[in-house]
Amino acid sequence: MAKNQFRMLRSALSGVEAVEAETHHSFARHTHEQFGIGLMSAGAQSSLSGRGMVEAEAGDIITVNPNEVHDGAPIGEGRSWRILYFDPAIVTGLSREISESGVGRSEIPHPVIRNAAIAARFETLFGAVTGGRAAELLRDELLLQLVADVMRERFGIEERPLVPASIRAARDLIDDDPLAAVSLADLSRESGLSRFQVLRGFAKATGLTPHAYLVQARIHIARRLIAQGMPLAEAAFASGFADQSHMTRVFVRKYGLSPRLYAGAFL
Repeated sequence: MAKNQFRMLRSALSGVEAVEAETHHSFARHTHEQFGIGLMSAGAQSSLSGRGMVEAEAGDIITVNPNEVHDGAPIGEGRSWRILYFDPAIVTGLSREISESGVGRSEIPHPVIRNAAIAARFETLFGAVTGGRAAELLRDELLLQLVADVMRERFGIEERPLVPASIRAARDLIDDDPLAAVSLADLSRESGLSRFQVLRGFAKATGLTPHAYLVQARIHIARRLIAQGMPLAEAAFASGFADQSHMTRVFVRKYGLSPRLYAGAFL
C-alpha cells in the first residue's frame, strides 16, 4: 500500500469537503468542526471515538461528529478511505427533515457502521460530489438518504455524560477567545477548582488537556482562514501560531495533510 497520500478533491456541493487518503499515518487526538462520513476502502484501523475505542476495516462506514475527539492508527501496514466532511447545518437540517417529529438527532450515534447498502450509497454520493457527473437533484436525493441511513443506525449506546459546570466554565474561557494566552491558573480561577482538578477534569470531560484543546481551537481558526484564501503565513499569525512552520506541524499531525495541500482544494 502506498504511504501517506492525501488528496483534497473539488466538491460540487457547497459546505462539503471531500478527501481521499491512503496512509500509515497515526493521527494525534484532534477534532473537526464538521460531521464526517466516510468509507474504509482497504486495510483497517483502530481509533478513539466519543463512544470509546473502535476498529474499522475495509467496507465499513466511519463517522465523526463535530468537536468529537478522535485519533486513528493503522492495524497492519496501512489503510485507505474516502470521506466527506459536512458543515453542521447541512446534517442537522437534514436530520430534522427526516424526523417525523421535526426534531432531528444532533449526533451520528455510532462511529463504525457495517452495512453494505449504506457503503454502496456512500460510494455513489462520493462520486456524485467529486466527479461532477450527477445532476443536482440526484445529489440531493443521495445525501438525504445517506444522512437518514447513518442517523437511524442504533446500537443501544448510552448517552455521553454532561460536562460539569466547573469544566464548562474553563472550556468557555478558551472558546471565547482562543487567541488569548490562557494559563492553568486562569482556568483554575474561572472554574473554582485547583489546577490539578481542572487539568484532570478537563481531560476527562473533553478528551484533551487544556493546552491541547487550545491548540485544536486555533487550528480550527487556521482551517477556516485557509479555506477563505488567506495566505498560509498570514493564517498562521491570525490563528495564534508562532509561525507557519508551527501551524504546519500541528496541521499534519492532526489531519495527515499539509495546509498547502488543504488550500489547493479551494483554488
